[in-house]
Amino acid sequence: MNKKFAAIVLTLLLTVTVVLSGCAKKEEPKTAMTNAAMNAMKMTSYGMKSKFVIEDLQVNIPAVEGDSEVTQAMTMLKNAELTLDGIYQADPMQTEMKLGINLKGDMAMSFNVDMVMTQEKIYIKIPSIPMLPFPEDVVGKFLVMDLKELAEQSGETFSPETLDTEKSQKFANEILEAVLTEYDQAKYFKEINVKDANLPEGVDAKQVVQFFITNDTLKEAMEILVNKVAPKVVDIAAKDEYREFLGLTQEDIDTAKAEVSTVNQDEFKADMEEMQKYMKINTFNINTAIDKKDFPAYQDVVMNVDFNDPETNENVKLAVKGSTQYTNINEKAEFKIGIPKDADVITMEQFEESMGSY
Repeated sequence: MNKKFAAIVLTLLLTVTVVLSGCAKKEEPKTAMTNAAMNAMKMTSYGMKSKFVIEDLQVNIPAVEGDSEVTQAMTMLKNAELTLDGIYQADPMQTEMKLGINLKGDMAMSFNVDMVMTQEKIYIKIPSIPMLPFPEDVVGKFLVMDLKELAEQSGETFSPETLDTEKSQKFANEILEAVLTEYDQAKYFKEINVKDANLPEGVDAKQVVQFFITNDTLKEAMEILVNKVAPKVVDIAAKDEYREFLGLTQEDIDTAKAEVSTVNQDEFKADMEEMQKYMKINTFNINTAIDKKDFPAYQDVVMNVDFNDPETNENVKLAVKGSTQYTNINEKAEFKIGIPKDADVITMEQFEESMGSY
């Protein structure tokens, strides 16, 4: 191999190395999370698996002690699981989801609800629920609801612009930037070793970033949200390009601006100090696993809080965990349910008629 050819090969290898390292480089935690959040808004299609679990729920409120209905509700909710498996496509807009509900305790039950959404309609498959038996002729059918008709019935004007995916992504990007830029990296963000993040199988992450709030930063975090983030959000929503998209009138905008600009700071600070007396954050973490293309491939939330009011002896403990995994990002969407056929669809009028006779 002559020297000139060797130099060319070495140059090419170095170029490839630089490009690859650049694609997989780690950013500062706050920057990495911000970029990943904004990239999420650019996803044109994806598969999604979400899970939400109430790990602990303890309620000690003298006013409702002995109430059998409250006790039963608490029993059902503790360890309750909510799952959501879905497929999303931006153009043409189509989403399908399978909602799973798993309740525990004496009234334990599990059931799934399939849903499909397009630019103009929502389809909900009527499930078989032991405690809420539906007529046999509607179980398994898809209840179709026209979004335009629903808007008109509620006295609103339906605009396809409200389902404009591109505009919703742009709006979300501006909101995310407004939120994340206000929180200090040293106080609210840190990097987690990928090996220590307990990522599920199939998640190939280059970086894991955690956003967290503690008891020490709770007051400041709320002050930032109310005094800095909220005014920015209102200003973004007030833009002409977003008002119709959000279905807001000028009166709505004026009212919101007045509310965020007239917050009584003395009262707000007093409320924050009062809240700190009875609220304790044991854990509040949001971990985001970022893949090599800077997409958020996985995210989990852990929250464990206590509420204790010494004056009323009211005590509440709540611990929840949630996670979402994204797959097949920007690949061809492979829908499992598809748009329901006419033979499998019933209207709201038909459903109400069947329920009435039942």
